[in-house]
Amino acid sequence: MSLNLLWEGFVIGIAVSVPLGPLGMLCIKRTVNKNWRSGFSSGLGIAASDTIYAIVAGFSLTIIINFITSYEIYFKILGATMVILLGLYIFLSNPAKEIQKFKQKGTSYLQDFFTAFLLTFSNPLSVFIFIAIFTSYSLVLQLSLLLEAMLIVGGIFAGSASWWFVLTSLAYLFKHKLTISTLWWANKIIGLSVIFIAIGLFIFLLLK
Repeated sequence: MSLNLLWEGFVIGIAVSVPLGPLGMLCIKRTVNKNWRSGFSSGLGIAASDTIYAIVAGFSLTIIINFITSYEIYFKILGATMVILLGLYIFLSNPAKEIQKFKQKGTSYLQDFFTAFLLTFSNPLSVFIFIAIFTSYSLVLQLSLLLEAMLIVGGIFAGSASWWFVLTSLAYLFKHKLTISTLWWANKIIGLSVIFIAIGLFIFLLLK
């Protein structure tokens, strides 16, 4: 029973993380421009934020969910704005300077963790994704069954972290085949893609 709950949480963690959105692109960018630890630290930040929203959804914290629902449009606008800024950051970044800066000063993996965490946390609507998933799996987190709840939550974090481990490892494995020119163009393409996705979402919200 315990292993089943852990496994279900693990599968949920992977399912939520696999879609390669803007933050996935950020993890790849940091892996390629800096190193694997930087990309994976960012992935762990995303996993930690997702886990918090899983806890909120699983325990059905009505007050928080109602608050998010009441101000849904504002949260969506905030999330779209954050993604646009992320796209601009990627587009304007110079891979040659970033690599040189990393070689001279190294990088703060804690900073990578928290920036990714805050970017993910700026979109609290993720809680509804977990509500939908928990409903489909018929899972409910209960304080009276705290051990079972911790197993599910732990599985979610482990599944999400495992996905970011695999993704950043693959990015690091092939990074040596990329030239500075390729990285420069990759930053431009990824940055523009992120910006266009966010602008499309923003326009959809305004029209809605």
